[in-house]
Amino acid sequence: MSTYQNFIKQLEDSSKLAGRKIDEIELIAVSKKKPATDIQKVIDEGHLSFGENQIQEIESKWPELKKINSNINLHFIGSIQSRKVELIHKHCEVIHSIDRKKIVKKFAELEASGDIKRKYFIQINTGNELQKSGVLFDEADEFISDCKSNYNLNIVGLMCLPPIDEDPRNHFSRLAVLAKKFNLNSLSMGMSGDYQFALECGATHIRIGTHIFGERS
Repeated sequence: MSTYQNFIKQLEDSSKLAGRKIDEIELIAVSKKKPATDIQKVIDEGHLSFGENQIQEIESKWPELKKINSNINLHFIGSIQSRKVELIHKHCEVIHSIDRKKIVKKFAELEASGDIKRKYFIQINTGNELQKSGVLFDEADEFISDCKSNYNLNIVGLMCLPPIDEDPRNHFSRLAVLAKKFNLNSLSMGMSGDYQFALECGATHIRIGTHIFGERS
């Protein structure tokens, strides 16, 4: 059994334990720092949803991979530099990390001037950590309201990265309550170390690298 198949079995078991169905969960295979040959092996096993966090790496790998595999969904999961917005919008079907008005405006302008529409998550800094990306939790209500009211973007949900030294369940639950308040149905939360807790708290998208591709060199 491959590493990928082994994880799918684990995910099925974890979903059952959390009272969830596996088809409610979008598994994003985080392929950063992994070569195209490794990614293609996972695609060959039937997987279509991948995550990257650097546009340079996306440009070096994904145009060719998408030529061969046209039904891929590529998710951008890293922090967004304003000068990279156009490239991220060009290459990625789903963007998980909008967190500043400047970025929102740039994506909205791109969508208004062209016919490519993407899906967006707002990244929330649930721990109010000053060194981390994301809208500070204390400012989230205002930011989400403004995005939904004033910009014509398809905002589907919220994303978070809990503080590493705290119980992630507190942060996943906080994100779920916030999403419900704004009728946002998607929750991008949970990685290799804490995805089981994320499933219990209602995650719809989990971002898994190590369990699928092994350790990064």
